[in-house]
Amino acid sequence: MAEHSSSTPAGSPSSRRCSGDLPVRPSGHALATVATAAAALVFLTAAGPAPSSAVSLPSSEPRPGPRTPSRFVPGPCPATPEPISALSAARCGFLEVPENRAHPGRRSIRLAVAVIPATSGRPSGDPVVFMAGGPGGDTFDDLPFVTASGLNRGRELIIMAQRGNRYSQPNLACPEVDRFSAKAVGLRDDAPSTGRLLLRAVKECRNRLTASGGIDLSAYNTTENAADFADLRKALRIARWNVYGYSYGSNLALTYLRRHPQGIRAVALDSVAPPRVVSLPWTWSSAREGIAAVFAACTAEPRCKSRYPDLPRTLTQQVRRLEARPLTLNARPPRGGDPVKVVLDGGALLNLLVANAVPAADAPAAIEELAHGNPARFAQARAAGSVPSIGEVAHGLIESVACGEWVPGHPASDLFHAGRRAFPGWPDTVLSQAPQLPFQHQLCRAWDVPDRTRSQRVATSSAVPALIVSGTFDMKTGARWGRYAARTLSRSTIVRIPGIGHWVVPRSPCAQRVLASFLARPTVPDTGCVAGLTPKPFTISPK
Repeated sequence: MAEHSSSTPAGSPSSRRCSGDLPVRPSGHALATVATAAAALVFLTAAGPAPSSAVSLPSSEPRPGPRTPSRFVPGPCPATPEPISALSAARCGFLEVPENRAHPGRRSIRLAVAVIPATSGRPSGDPVVFMAGGPGGDTFDDLPFVTASGLNRGRELIIMAQRGNRYSQPNLACPEVDRFSAKAVGLRDDAPSTGRLLLRAVKECRNRLTASGGIDLSAYNTTENAADFADLRKALRIARWNVYGYSYGSNLALTYLRRHPQGIRAVALDSVAPPRVVSLPWTWSSAREGIAAVFAACTAEPRCKSRYPDLPRTLTQQVRRLEARPLTLNARPPRGGDPVKVVLDGGALLNLLVANAVPAADAPAAIEELAHGNPARFAQARAAGSVPSIGEVAHGLIESVACGEWVPGHPASDLFHAGRRAFPGWPDTVLSQAPQLPFQHQLCRAWDVPDRTRSQRVATSSAVPALIVSGTFDMKTGARWGRYAARTLSRSTIVRIPGIGHWVVPRSPCAQRVLASFLARPTVPDTGCVAGLTPKPFTISPK
C-alpha cells in the first residue's frame, strides 16, 4: 500500500544489547535501535561546493590540532574482516571533527568514510549518503546489503561510520559487554542476577573508556552525529545529496533534516523511529504491532489458520509457562560448533521473536512446536548468540544515545504499564523490561550522561520530498510509525510492504524499485509494484 501526502504539516505531540535500532540485518545479525546538546557553529575548510556536484575529494592535510576546523583527509579503506567488493574501487579517508562542538578545542575524532562509485556509466550528479542503524552498528558491515539493493546503481554512494563506531577513532566498543552477551544465552533473560552481570560489564566499559581514553561520552549523541554528516557534505564539496537511513539511521536522518536542511534533495526513511516518540515504553507498541500483524497474516492464510488456530492465546501460554519454569537445554548454534547451554524463559521467547531470530514465516510453527514440547527452533536461535562478536558493535554509542535520548522522562512504571497494555496477562517480570533493551534504567544510572530529550524529542517538519518505507511484520519499529512521521513531512510518500520485518529495502525487490524510482523522481515515485504484494507462505509443521 502506498500513500502520498501534500497537506500542510500537522503538529505532533534492539542482538539483545543492540536495540532502539535494535534492528536485525538481513543476514540474521541483530543490531541495536534508536542525546542532544546545542552544537556550536562548525567552520569548515571547504570553500563551498565544487563546480560539479559529484564528489571531489580534497587533498590530504596535516592532522588537525586544537580549534582546527572539520576536514576530510583521504586515506585507505578500512581493513574489514571479510573482503567487501564495493570497497575495491572506493575512495576512502577520514572526516576529522571536534568530539564535542561545544568545546571544539579539546579533542578531535576521526570518522571513516568511503565513496562508492556508481555502477551506471552516466551517474546522476547528486549522490546518496547512507545512515546506518544501531546506534552502534557497523556501517561498513551493512555495505554489501546496501549495494545489493542498488543504492549505487545510478549515483555515487557515500557511507560514514558514525562517531564511536567500528573503524572510527575512538571506537566505543565494549568487549566486556560482548563477552557478557555470549554467556547470557545460558542465563535467565530478566533475572536480577543477569541484570547485575550486565551492569558490571557496562560499568567496566565506561570506566575504561573514560579513564584510559579520556572520552567525553556526552558527545556521542544524535545531535553531534547529525552535525558530522552536515560537515561531511561540505568537506566533500557536495552541493546536494540524497539521504537514506534505516532504523536508528531514520532517527538520525530526521534529526539531520531538522537541524541541517541545507543541501538535502530527498530523504528516504526505512523502518522509521521518529525522534519525537522513541523511548523505552515505545518499544512495547512496536512489538505488539509486529507480532499482531504476523498472527493476522496467518489467520488470513487458510492452511496457517487451520494448523495454528489461536496463536495469541498459545503465545501468552508459552510466555507464562516458560517464565514460571524456564527450560534449560543444550543446542547447537545455527552456524555449527559444539552444543551450548541455553535457557528459554518468557523474556527470551519474546526477544527472539522481536529480533527476528526465528523468521516471521516460521514463527507460528515454532510457537506451536514449543507448546507441544519441541523448543528446537527457539533453542537454536538462542544458541546463535553464544558466539561472541568482539568489537563489532559500539556499545558505548548505544548507551550514550539510549541514556540521553530514550530513557529520561519515563520511569520504570511507564515501561511496565506500556507492556501491560501491549500484552495483558503476561508476567510482570517480562513486562518490566523493554524488548531488546533490558535493565536500561539501572545501566543509565551508571552510564551517567546528560538528559537530552528536550532538544531531541522533536518532530521534524519539512517540505523536502520524503519516502517512508515500513514492513508490516516489523516488531522493532512498528509500521504505524511511518505514517506518524509523515504527518509533519508535507511531501511524503508512505509505502508499507506486507510480510517484511525490520530494514525493508534489502529484503524486498519491490521496495528497491520504489526507492530507485523515488531517487529519480522524488515527488512522483512509482509505487505500482506494492499493489497485490502478500506475505510469503508460512511454514506448516507436521502434526
